[in-house]
Amino acid sequence: MSTLIEVASKEIGTKEIPGSGHNQRVVNYAKESGFNYINDDETPWCSFFMNWVAKKAGMESSGLGNARSWLNVGITVVNPEPGDVVIFWRESPNSHKGHVGVFMGYSQDQSRIYTLGGNQNNQVGETAYSKSQLLGFRRLRPAKKRQLSTAVLKRGSYGQDVVELQNALKLCGYSAGTSDGDFGPKTEAALKLFQSTKNLTIDGVFGSNTRAELVKQLSKL
Repeated sequence: MSTLIEVASKEIGTKEIPGSGHNQRVVNYAKESGFNYINDDETPWCSFFMNWVAKKAGMESSGLGNARSWLNVGITVVNPEPGDVVIFWRESPNSHKGHVGVFMGYSQDQSRIYTLGGNQNNQVGETAYSKSQLLGFRRLRPAKKRQLSTAVLKRGSYGQDVVELQNALKLCGYSAGTSDGDFGPKTEAALKLFQSTKNLTIDGVFGSNTRAELVKQLSKL
C-alpha cells in the first residue's frame, strides 16, 4: 500500500493553467474522487487533491470539497508524524475556509509547518504554513479492514507485514515511527509499550497473543 506522501510526491509540479485553459490533471483529481461537477482548475482544489491522494493510497477520505471536512476523518493526533493529515484555517479561525494537506514536519523553530498538498501557490508542492493557523492533525485509517499478519514479527523483520503492524500501532496511539516496513528500535519500543499496557509479555515480539490484543483494539476504532 502506498503512503500519502508517496502518492502526493509523484504529483509535485502539477499546476493550474493561467487564463481560460484548465489542466486536465487537476480536473481529474476532482472527478476521480467523485466530484463530477468540477470542470476547471480554478475551484479551490486542496480537498479534491487530498481525497484523490487518500483514495489512491487506500485510505479513508472526507468525500467533501471543503478542507475543514478533514477534521472529521480518521483519528485525532497530538504528536503528528510525516504522512498524517494537517488542516489549517484561512482568513479567520471562525470562517468556513481552510486548507488541507499532508504533514511533512516542523521548521527548526517550530513556528511553521511544512505541508505537501494541492492548490499551494496554484500547484502541487510543499509549502510552509504558520503554526498559528493550525486547526488540527488527523491520522487516516485504511478504507478497508486489513488483516494483520499471522507471522511472528520481531526486530529485523522487514516487508509489508511490518508496514501493517506499524500502521496498526500508530492508529492505536503508539508511535512506531515512519511506516517503512523496517522493524527497528522504534517499532520494537512501540510494541513493548503496547504490550505493557495490555498485560502481555513485554518482549517486543509480535506473536499470537499480541496480535489478538491488537486486533481487538483496532476493532474499537
